[in-house]
Amino acid sequence: MYKISCIAGAAIAALAAPAFGQTVRTLPDVVVSASAAPLPSDQVGSAVTVIEREAIQRKQARFVSDLLREVPGVALSRSGPVGSITQVRIRGAEANQTLVLIDGVEVNDPSGASEFDLSTLLADDVERIEILRGPQSALYGSDAIGGVINIITVKGKGAPRVAARAEGGSFNTASAAAGVSGGGDAFDYALNVAGFRTAGVSSAPKSQGNTERDGYENLTASAKIGWRPTEILEFEAFGRIMDSSVESDPQPAVAGPIVVVDGDTITTSDQAIGRIQAKATLLDGAWEQIVSLGHAQDDQDTFENGVRSFTANGDKTRLTTQTNLFFETPGFASATHGVTLMAEREYEAQETRSLSGDSNLDIVNHGFVGEYRLGLWDRLFLSFSGRYDDSDIFEDATTVRATAAYNHVETGTRLHGSYGEGVKNPTLFELFGFGPNFVPNPALKPERSEGWDFGVEQSLFGGKAIVDVTYFENAITDLIQGAGNTSVNLGGTSNIRGVELSAAVQLFENTAIQGQFTYMQGEDAAGDTLLRRPNVLASLNLSHRFLDDKASVDLGVDYHGSQEDLAFSNFFANADRVTLDDYTLVNVGAAFAVTDGVEVFGRIENLLDEQYEDVFGFANPGIGAFIGVRATLGPF
Repeated sequence: MYKISCIAGAAIAALAAPAFGQTVRTLPDVVVSASAAPLPSDQVGSAVTVIEREAIQRKQARFVSDLLREVPGVALSRSGPVGSITQVRIRGAEANQTLVLIDGVEVNDPSGASEFDLSTLLADDVERIEILRGPQSALYGSDAIGGVINIITVKGKGAPRVAARAEGGSFNTASAAAGVSGGGDAFDYALNVAGFRTAGVSSAPKSQGNTERDGYENLTASAKIGWRPTEILEFEAFGRIMDSSVESDPQPAVAGPIVVVDGDTITTSDQAIGRIQAKATLLDGAWEQIVSLGHAQDDQDTFENGVRSFTANGDKTRLTTQTNLFFETPGFASATHGVTLMAEREYEAQETRSLSGDSNLDIVNHGFVGEYRLGLWDRLFLSFSGRYDDSDIFEDATTVRATAAYNHVETGTRLHGSYGEGVKNPTLFELFGFGPNFVPNPALKPERSEGWDFGVEQSLFGGKAIVDVTYFENAITDLIQGAGNTSVNLGGTSNIRGVELSAAVQLFENTAIQGQFTYMQGEDAAGDTLLRRPNVLASLNLSHRFLDDKASVDLGVDYHGSQEDLAFSNFFANADRVTLDDYTLVNVGAAFAVTDGVEVFGRIENLLDEQYEDVFGFANPGIGAFIGVRATLGPF
């Protein structure tokens, strides 16, 4: 509680201090993921957080997951050091109930419990991240019970330029990245490559005598190209490939609770995602026709002492057609209208091979979406969405969503709220499993949720500070759980409720502070606390520029409250609940522009050398220091 008080107190003190300098904002001018069509930020009724490229570079973040710790309502769980399986839970929903998109491509892995492992996602080519909280299935279909994480990569613009960076530091870590980009009215391009390598630390606790390091390697390349042959026609192509390898430690079959010990387990992963899109804009921008095709593939192999023990291949392909219509009725409440109709076909497939059996399964789903957006008097903005999913295996689903935002310009107050339904289709493994003793259960129903939120955003000190307070509730039913040699829907309802507070203050022209605080309670139908969901999450970030903007310093403090986890016994005979201690991560970074286009930088991660666990039995790195150089050539 002392740590929580320090973080909350610092945020309050910042708000109480005189604020000088430029106006601040918590959202960019346009938000892409909160609606079927991009919306101005003041028209968004949903709870959304946007992390822009300036913040990504200032914080020297190498992985997208590092940035999510500062988002209200988002809890992160990493099973060991860098490169270990990393899960994200939004507002208490399970990890596979959060949909992850990269440039519009759904990357949740059908062969990996229908969730996305964030450990593989480097941040070098990321332009911005939008985190949309609350059930969003009316727009996005399955997997969106907790919310949506939409990752948008860099788009080229302006005269050609080349950028590169290199760094090294603790744990024998080295990373580098390079990119070339540019663009004009008719054509744009961005090509990027990044590599990361570390010897790491032991994922088995050092306190138990484990000293063997578990390393990680990642090589990622991406390309985005846009072409506009006429004023009304636009094409875009995007591709990203990733190759990684991570070492981990096994859990030997011994009597008593499972423990993690030094060993030789290696998992390799190859990911490939791509998307092509054609867009026609007609009637002076009043009518848009969009067709897109996206594909994601994830292939993983696990080796134990050099012998392949498990293989998983997941594929997802989605074809989407969308039409947007925009019009106004000035004589009626100065109203603006937007209508979207969308249809999509999604194909999912998984193939697994292991000592306990093989599987080769696929499924097709058709989705149909309609959304209506209404603006009244340039201050009240409403949206209504509905979706119907037609599956060839499990129960069809209908979901709805409604949002509202009201801007009271005179007092700088913005009210926002949303109601939504979520759905999570059974995974192919849950439906059919594999192995000689598994009993298929094709009668499984999708998991369902019903959630709402209401918030108040207030501008203070003439726009130099913004505070947002949001209350939310989410109820999840028909949870799927393994039961013996099959999977079943559980009865009852899991209830989650909480409060999210965020604040941004421009203290001076060159000094800014941001913070967030989340309090959440989540219980399953039996009244037990939901696992790996801390009641309290908080963060504070202070950035300052000096020496005529040639130098900068960034301080980040992330607090993760205590949480419950399971200490499994071998062969899952039983599992005892354990409480993982709370922890605070302090990161500090600095940069200095040596000349125009050349900058040296450095950072210290986990400054307090916290020894902590996100997942029971798996250790995380202690304090580490890193230094590097960044250079930009151009524009040419």
